Amino acid sequence: MIHLLFSFIIFNLMQLSTSRLPTMNLEFEKPGKKARYQVGEEEETPPTTFMERLPRDIILDILSKLPVTSLVQFRFVCRGWRMLAQDPLLPSMHLSRTAQENPCLILHCDYPIRNQLSFLDVSSSDNREKETVRKFSTPFWDSMPEFEVVGSCNGLLCLADSLFKDAVYVYNPFTRDYKQLPKSMQYPDQEVVFGFGFHPMTEVYKVVKIVYYRNGYGRLSQLRRFTCSQSEVQVLTLGRSPTWRSLGKVAYQLDRWPSEALVSGRLHWVTRPKRYVTRFIASFDLADEQFREVPNPNCGGLSRSNYHLLVLKGCLSAAVYRSNGKLEIWVMKEYDVKESWIKEFSIGAHVPKGLKQDLKGLYKILGNALKGRGVRVLCQLKNGEILLEYKGRALFSFDPERRKFKDLTLNGSPNWFQAFVLVGSLNWIDTITDK
Repeated sequence: MIHLLFSFIIFNLMQLSTSRLPTMNLEFEKPGKKARYQVGEEEETPPTTFMERLPRDIILDILSKLPVTSLVQFRFVCRGWRMLAQDPLLPSMHLSRTAQENPCLILHCDYPIRNQLSFLDVSSSDNREKETVRKFSTPFWDSMPEFEVVGSCNGLLCLADSLFKDAVYVYNPFTRDYKQLPKSMQYPDQEVVFGFGFHPMTEVYKVVKIVYYRNGYGRLSQLRRFTCSQSEVQVLTLGRSPTWRSLGKVAYQLDRWPSEALVSGRLHWVTRPKRYVTRFIASFDLADEQFREVPNPNCGGLSRSNYHLLVLKGCLSAAVYRSNGKLEIWVMKEYDVKESWIKEFSIGAHVPKGLKQDLKGLYKILGNALKGRGVRVLCQLKNGEILLEYKGRALFSFDPERRKFKDLTLNGSPNWFQAFVLVGSLNWIDTITDK
């Protein structure tokens, strides 16, 4: 009986998700919106449903298996179901299960003008040749219209003001919960590298800002910006009274991209290219707040190659771009053990069909290519395929077994975007900050 009920609920909520969500923005609930009643009509207590009479552990087991989009819709079926979906144990149970499934993708668009976040659920169906992109309504857009996605962890996004880097928000796009963090120390003409993550032992979330700046005031030329000699590491622990703490200087010149790899409670960056200096991987432990070097893969000529870090199947990985147009993916099977690096995948060059490289977008394409972001590896799907982003214009997958590419047709996607991997979750900001 329970099995049949579970199947019935899953089927109906999946139908609700797939039939309604493509035609709506994910503004599930607007602040201040109240239910309307007829004049003189008294609110009646709705009857208890069979779902509400089930034991708590069975309810949690059912709800934790739902996709996050269906679970959010579940909250608005009736008041009783909303209370069920607010069980404090549900977010952690749901997160532990969805982390094993295909992740969601967040598409951030800042071109041509207004910033926009969109959502793509690559786990919604087995047919990934045609996907529907749904837009989020960012509740704090009025106070921070220009922003960058500087981190994602356990269903939460970390967003920073793209103009001044002073405003920072932690945001769950599915529940629309958000928290503005206090402002930190600012320096003239600074460059900021961000990191955001969670340590499983301490069970706290932290935001890391690595600030590079110079002494004095005035404007530096674009060329001289690469020689900022001063630095400061600032850390904020999400809690009841979050404040920024200074850890002093950092000995590394890190690549000016946010950390893209959180493994074993440590954030990872690649150091900047520099003449006669070998590039390496630097990590920051969110528990003891210490920087450490991580062994490089033995892939040869790494200092002269563009590459970025990512996480595949829980392992630290490096996507290395070769001069012949090929892309290699190296995976560290045992963390912090140099000998465990292996070349897991080798991917040839591919241009998605129908992609028009018009003159208006030429500058954007060249800009991405110069930064080593022409093709970005996003994640590995449950079926073994590798999901990639092409120059901020398209998504495609690569099947390493069949050695074939598959272009994804995105309905409603922005013309330009940057994709971020996110595990859809009901993590509440208030719950996190109370730890």
